[in-house]
Amino acid sequence: MLVLAVSNDEFVIKRVGVVRFINEIRRDAMFEVKGYQVYQMDAANRPVIRVPDNTAVVFHTLDCYGGQITENSAMLDTLDWKRINPAAGPVYVEGAMPGDVLKIYVENIVVGKQGVMAAIPGNGVLGNLIQIPKVRIMPVEHGRIRFNDNISIPCDPMIGVIGVAPKEGAIPCGIPGSHGGNMDNAKIKKGSILYLPVFHKGALLSIGDVHASMGDGEIMVTGVEIPARVAVYVEILKDCCVETPMLEDASHLYTIASHEDLEQAVILATRAMNQVIQRQLGLSLEDAGMLMSAAGDLQFCQVVDPKQTVRFAMSKTILPSLF
Repeated sequence: MLVLAVSNDEFVIKRVGVVRFINEIRRDAMFEVKGYQVYQMDAANRPVIRVPDNTAVVFHTLDCYGGQITENSAMLDTLDWKRINPAAGPVYVEGAMPGDVLKIYVENIVVGKQGVMAAIPGNGVLGNLIQIPKVRIMPVEHGRIRFNDNISIPCDPMIGVIGVAPKEGAIPCGIPGSHGGNMDNAKIKKGSILYLPVFHKGALLSIGDVHASMGDGEIMVTGVEIPARVAVYVEILKDCCVETPMLEDASHLYTIASHEDLEQAVILATRAMNQVIQRQLGLSLEDAGMLMSAAGDLQFCQVVDPKQTVRFAMSKTILPSLF
């Protein structure tokens, strides 16, 4: 089923040299996508742009509420919940085939001027204690988020929703899985590299749900939800495969897994890292497990979505590479 909605912004696709707002990018070719959103990841979604392998792409994303909340007095019960968790895209990457891996470099994330958080009865770890919904608008100024008049926190943008078309059917952008989706992994930020399995021709990459800041677990269901411009560089890997998302940053490697049962997500992420260590370091299952128990870290991404997401982290000083 095709689910494609157009915002009021004009749809823009253009090839440019260096985008002004992202000084870090020094690529010869870049594509920019603005104005098209999907609400579920699906091989039936019509791609809004086709890009070659080894290309930079800028995604203009809305916040998870689709821009519907602009002031503290906003009433959550008046929202159009069909517009929740939009993702910009999808982008068709030419040459990507089932069985490949899509390597996604997060080049930069530039956030808007204000974000929003909400406390919603029945939602999140504390949801059963909340009686009345509350919304808080948070300005972002000079690299900090103004939580209230007395508290500010660093602006540390990350991507909540990033994924490809799943192997079968359509999956709402608010649900994570082996295709990526709403992993709410705070490590998916500028400088990181995400690896996603490709299930369909072109991969069909979509990105959304950026947070100006989000703690591990995302216990209140929201981070600081904010519109953004996300620059990524995509590359197709033909000589390796992954069954679940994997990630790396400057210091660590991560395996990521999502499941309705948190314990099962833990098992999946742990087994995936164990297999990586066996392959890359030549250790037995038992020795790889002992190494993980001595020097690895099992971490929460989010524990509030229909499927919960965890990651297993290993330092690059011990495990230099995933492949």
